[in-house]
Amino acid sequence: MIEQFFRPATLAQATELKQRFQESAVWFAGGSKLNAVPTKTDRTVAISLSLLPLQSIEWQDGILRIGAVVTLEALRESPLIPRALYDALGFVYSRHIRNQATIGGEIAACQREHALLPVLLVLDAQVQLASNDVISLESYLAAPDDRLITHLIVQDPFRRCATRTVRETADGWSVVTAAVALTGNNEQRIAVDGVGCGISRLQQIEAKNLSGEALEKAVSQAVKPKADLLGSEEYKRYITGILVSDLLTDCRQMGEE
Repeated sequence: MIEQFFRPATLAQATELKQRFQESAVWFAGGSKLNAVPTKTDRTVAISLSLLPLQSIEWQDGILRIGAVVTLEALRESPLIPRALYDALGFVYSRHIRNQATIGGEIAACQREHALLPVLLVLDAQVQLASNDVISLESYLAAPDDRLITHLIVQDPFRRCATRTVRETADGWSVVTAAVALTGNNEQRIAVDGVGCGISRLQQIEAKNLSGEALEKAVSQAVKPKADLLGSEEYKRYITGILVSDLLTDCRQMGEE
C-alpha cells in the first residue's frame, strides 16, 4: 500500500529518491498496473514520473524515440509510429486502460501477457535508462529490475513487420500473440507470447529462414504451452505455427507492394 508519494522535477531527483528508499520505492507513471491485481504493488513509496520530460514521441535522424511515460492511447494516435505497433496497441482492448497505461510501464511490468512486446522485439527495440545506458529490449527483459526506463528507441521502425493475437473475446486473455519482421537483408525476426515461459524470440528458427509448412512445424515444436481453459497444448502449438507462418507471408507481401 502506497504511504508516501513523491513528485520529483528532475531525473536526478528521481534517482536520488530511489537510492534513498531502495526496495520500498516503486516508479509511478500511469498506475494502471500498480493499482490493480494481479500486479498491484506492495511497496510503500511511490516516485511519480509525471513531471519528468519523458512524454515525447519524435524522430531523430530516422530513429523513433518514445518517452517512457507516453500513454498507449497517445502513442496509438501518433502518426509517427509504424502500422504494426499501431495494431499491437489495439490488442489492449480497453481505451480507458490505454489512456492510463504507459509504454514504459508495459515493458517493466511483470504481467501475465504482453500484447506489445512481440512487435517491439522483432523491431529490435532498445531501452534507454536513467543512467543514459542504451540496451536491447531483449536484454532488459532477460533481467528486469528497478532501473528506470526513460525512452524506447526503434532504429528501424518501418521494416516489414506484422503482428496478430488470438483470443476468444476482444477483452479476454490471449491464447497467443505473435509478431514477425523482415530486416533489410531479409533476416527473419519472430517473437511469441503466451505459449511458454513468457515472451520470447525464436532465434533458432529465425536462423533457418523457413517458410510455409516447414516453419509451421518448427514453431509448433519450439513453443512449450500449457493446457488451460484457453485450449489444449496441441491446439496452442498448432495455432502458433499457423499464426507465425501467416505473419511471415504478410511481411513478404509488403515487399511486393
